[in-house]
Amino acid sequence: MRGRPNLYTRYESEMGLFPSTTRKVSLALLCVIAVLAPLSALPFFGFSGDASWLILINRTLIFAVGALGINLLTGVAGQVSLGHAFFMAVGAYTAVVLGGEAGRSVWGLGLPIWIWLPMAGIVAALVGVLVAPTAVRVRGLYLAFVTLGLVFIGLYLWRNLGKVAGQSGIGRPWPELEFSLWRNMDPLVSFTTDGPLWWFLRPINLLPWVHIDEMSGEAKTYFFLLVAVVVFALLAKNLMRTRIGRSWAAVRDRDIAAEVMGVADAKAKTQAFGISSFYAGVAGALLGSVVGRIIPESWDIFLSVEFIAIILIGGAGTIAGTMLGTFFVVLSPRIVENATGFLATQAAEGGPLGWLGALLIRSSQDDLIGIVSYPDAAGPGLSVPQLNIVIFGILIIVFLIVEPLGLYGIWLRIRNYWKGWPFTY
Repeated sequence: MRGRPNLYTRYESEMGLFPSTTRKVSLALLCVIAVLAPLSALPFFGFSGDASWLILINRTLIFAVGALGINLLTGVAGQVSLGHAFFMAVGAYTAVVLGGEAGRSVWGLGLPIWIWLPMAGIVAALVGVLVAPTAVRVRGLYLAFVTLGLVFIGLYLWRNLGKVAGQSGIGRPWPELEFSLWRNMDPLVSFTTDGPLWWFLRPINLLPWVHIDEMSGEAKTYFFLLVAVVVFALLAKNLMRTRIGRSWAAVRDRDIAAEVMGVADAKAKTQAFGISSFYAGVAGALLGSVVGRIIPESWDIFLSVEFIAIILIGGAGTIAGTMLGTFFVVLSPRIVENATGFLATQAAEGGPLGWLGALLIRSSQDDLIGIVSYPDAAGPGLSVPQLNIVIFGILIIVFLIVEPLGLYGIWLRIRNYWKGWPFTY
């Protein structure tokens, strides 16, 4: 009703994906930003179209797919899992065996993307369903330990399955993101090479300052991954509104009470493991294809912890929080590195923030103070990667204690404040 945006007279309206005008307008603005960002068409953010930033944003979009899966399992169903890296590896190696080229020491069938990408998710989901009966017998920390064991089992397998994963420390090349009808055929669409996306693509003039004759491979990969994230996000959001999603939430809140009310506890947890593993498998396949070559040791415990950090910092159980957490966690190392370099430059050149750089940055072994060693990691200070790990740990602790809903909870507080302003009590 006009003037009463949160007054619903039908359940269909209240349960809609975007039930208010504010959400619809916000989504439209977000879509415009998402389309203009890789084209360097955003005012003050023209650097977003640079290749270095697009590579990082593409990695963020891939992690968003995997984070949506772990959010369904941990945030919605309440099953704490540290084995997400294992299921990503299962999907990645399924993709490389089906879509990669065979060699003397590796297997490969050379199948097109419309086969190896869905099969990466399906095989990972089947493995998740096989693991689920063992995992659903335990809960809490015990479940975390069980899934943690999967990561170490996977590391042993990937190091010793040279036909699948390639040599330890070297890996093997993944199939590129290109669409063809069958093996050994010229691709109809290539998402990795510079040039037109399709044969009928003409120069684009979206805005007076935007003129596109051709697109870079990074930009085409971005749009492919953006469509994938939108599809998987809509699937996750709709799944949370269905009977299955509500049964997961009931198990998360109180599993014994949910079972008394008729929710099949083991079935709900198995479904959550299977669907979450599907998301992880697709994310692993996309990560391998975009990166090009991944060593077997990359699918380690830190990768799983990174996904846990995403949903805890962003906001467990929410799609918006998952997306916020993904961009924050994946982009923050780059931001921290740039900020560290800026402070080091300020300290060296005597800039306005030179005192802060001298206080925090240890540029040589002769410096008596400083917690970060930059650029050569000289002395007892932390390197930039180590600093990122410390920041993640601190943020997880802070959000768990202060704001359990993470960045999404902070957004809710800001939104509710302005809704009630000036009556903020």
